[in-house]
Amino acid sequence: KVAIVGCGGSGNSHVARELGRILDAPVTHLDATFYDDEWNALPMDKFTDVQRELVAQPRWVIDGNYNSTLQVRLEACDTVVLMDVSTVAALYGIFSRQIRHGAGHKGNGVHNRIHWGVIKYVATYRRKMRPRVMAKIEEFGSGADVVLLANRRQTRRWLRKVAAEQS
Repeated sequence: KVAIVGCGGSGNSHVARELGRILDAPVTHLDATFYDDEWNALPMDKFTDVQRELVAQPRWVIDGNYNSTLQVRLEACDTVVLMDVSTVAALYGIFSRQIRHGAGHKGNGVHNRIHWGVIKYVATYRRKMRPRVMAKIEEFGSGADVVLLANRRQTRRWLRKVAAEQS
């Protein structure tokens, strides 16, 4: 049971897909759950209920920040992966993803919609959101292993290690 959190553009979705493959566990990208094809948001109470159903399953990998519902995932997971990349790396990630995949929903965890709000969120994540996420991990994820991945090289190395342990 793995909860993956971190700033947009940090590689959350990629790590979720790879871990799901390595662990043979179902992967849920919360953006795909929260937004429909027209970018309409699911009401928060329903979104929370969906997550409670997801975390009740015996195996899962869930990718998404959504700080307001993070507690649901943290209380149920045995591993938290925090994609803790630099602001520059995250900004590069959102723009390079836009170039590679274009805008919209791609069905594979790629949900692109770059606007000023997204850019501002990514640019201020480390200063504003990261401390809140860390506090929630400390408060609600105390029984979980916490993995901090600070860059793409460290992420690749960790994924190889997890794959080797599964072999």
